[in-house]
Amino acid sequence: MNPEPRTRQQRQADTQNRLERDVDLWVATASSEGVPYLVPLSFDWDGQALLIATSADSPTGRNLIASGRVRLGLGLVRDVNMIDGDVEVLAIDALPQDAGDRFAARSGFDPRELGDRYRWFRITPRRVQAWREENELRGRDVMRDGHWLQ
Repeated sequence: MNPEPRTRQQRQADTQNRLERDVDLWVATASSEGVPYLVPLSFDWDGQALLIATSADSPTGRNLIASGRVRLGLGLVRDVNMIDGDVEVLAIDALPQDAGDRFAARSGFDPRELGDRYRWFRITPRRVQAWREENELRGRDVMRDGHWLQ
């Protein structure tokens, strides 16, 4: 038997908790030809945007640079958050020192040490969905157009 569906407010709180505490997520991109690519990456959340880092010449890096859009999967299959976002590409030395230090401390690696082939990708969420079971599919949007829903 499935638990009762959570309220939108509880789903938002659970999503924000996961953004603050989790370290890794799934990054889904597609090439200009529509070839999908899915990879796990570490991230940091500053309360407004997610920060990831990868090589600019990796499939993920190339796709993020070309499209400026991404879908992120956070959580478990039966407790998932799907995040659609806009991507800002930053040179590896363009991020303020404290933001880079925070990412390194949280993720356990510092992409700034890997050279200028790496880039920061700052992702601003535009749509966020949260659900556990079928009974939470209805009303799964907790953010639209970059604004948390009430």
